[in-house]
Amino acid sequence: MKPTLLILAAGLGSRYGGVKQMDKIGPSGESIIDYSVYDAIRAGFNKVVFVLNSKIIDDFKAIYKPRLKNKIQTEYILQELDHLPEGYVCPSNRIKPWGTGHAVLVADKIIHEPFAVINADDFYGAQAFQLIAEFLTKVENSSTTYAMVGFILKNTLSEHGAVSRGVCQTEKGLLTDVVERTNIISKGGRIVYKDEGNEIPIDKDAVVSMNFWGFTPAYFKQSQKEFEEFIRKNADQLTAEFYIPYVLNQLIKSKRATCNVFTSNDKWFGVTYQDDKKASIERINQLIERGFYPKNLWK
Repeated sequence: MKPTLLILAAGLGSRYGGVKQMDKIGPSGESIIDYSVYDAIRAGFNKVVFVLNSKIIDDFKAIYKPRLKNKIQTEYILQELDHLPEGYVCPSNRIKPWGTGHAVLVADKIIHEPFAVINADDFYGAQAFQLIAEFLTKVENSSTTYAMVGFILKNTLSEHGAVSRGVCQTEKGLLTDVVERTNIISKGGRIVYKDEGNEIPIDKDAVVSMNFWGFTPAYFKQSQKEFEEFIRKNADQLTAEFYIPYVLNQLIKSKRATCNVFTSNDKWFGVTYQDDKKASIERINQLIERGFYPKNLWK
């Protein structure tokens, strides 16, 4: 069974200052999403599911329905704030989405095969899709062995501001822990993160999560249980978010799942900040010149 790609594209880009999911970085108007879908098709995926918000879904579909027609099967779903366990009601003044873990759960009724999860605004490179596709094409639907593609920290920084990364601990190729570090920057020849005002160094070669995961349908049931517990504790919190790494940590520590870690040596880039756009355009043009992509992806 060929895998599905689930793209999390419901964010509103508060640091970026615009709808970065559809921002053009390729010479023929392609966004980062286009390159991810193109790499996924080459790796053997045959369906893509977009998780969107109600403010952009119409514009998004107007672009991608004709663009991806006859290229790959597509589905479009909304991450709605009231997609909650029975008995719970979303606070009327909550605006912020419930997080990446929740975004995955909204797809539980339309994905019935092993699937990968990625962010819409991150460029991962062809190697990441090849690594995860090889895993997903071999795993059984009922398996609770999952996977992630990690990146080397020094390859994932922005030149235009601090970033947050999930720093991974592994043992014998398996994930044992993911610790979210915020305000990571390169400073004075070191990479540091801030914690309560202190700057703490991190190994530049540490493996970090860029939210590139490989799951089976079994993950939906496991994640739903974790989400129910999360909502029980946080339903009235206006900013609390349910993240994928949190779910994985809970499952791994309780021995209900394992997670393989594959490492990509590709250099990440994305559009966290508006100033990242110029650098992303330059990187894409370099990859085109080197023959990794055509000038027009979908021609």
